Amino acid sequence: MADYVVGLTGGVASGKSEVTRRFEALGVTVADADVAARDAVAVGSPGLAEVVAAFGAQALAADGSLDRAAMRRRVFTDDAARARLEAIVHPRVRELLQATCAAAPGPYAIAAIPLLAEALPAAGGQAAGRGAYPWLRRVLVVDVPVDVQRARLLARDGIDAALAERMIAAQATRLQRLAIADDVLVNDGPLQALDAQVAALDARYRAMAAAD
Repeated sequence: MADYVVGLTGGVASGKSEVTRRFEALGVTVADADVAARDAVAVGSPGLAEVVAAFGAQALAADGSLDRAAMRRRVFTDDAARARLEAIVHPRVRELLQATCAAAPGPYAIAAIPLLAEALPAAGGQAAGRGAYPWLRRVLVVDVPVDVQRARLLARDGIDAALAERMIAAQATRLQRLAIADDVLVNDGPLQALDAQVAALDARYRAMAAAD
């Protein structure tokens, strides 16, 4: 079991998935909040029933699953709706992440949490003040400039510039993410540059877990 858990976060389109894939290639278990969020509102789940109770049947796709595209459009234009959805989904996601990390083999595990900065107070990178995630021992932020986020969003999702701006604005700012960081991985260059950075972080976390 992995008692040492690193929280990994970054803004939308920062390249978190590329980073976590490299950790997984080194044998590290990654518990993904996006996967946990899907499980939390799977068809037939209490979470999905609660979403329907809050937002109505229009929250569902034709097959009875959550209509993610419709909900995304709704919550990115309505702060109150986003808060209601997060209040339903986030506690379930935290439980699933913690359980996955606790059961992971190896000296440490990673919890990939896109909205971690929104859930944690700025604590100067210290374990005290981990807020909703007191079981995290360290926080790694994947950092990119906002103009890089914007360009990647437009290319990746095929959305217009206005929606890209709203998606970026709906999250914590770059400075707020950096304020909770113990470690920062800058991902504004070629993907190959990630390999050495991830390898160095993996060695650091293995040593920290062994000394814990």
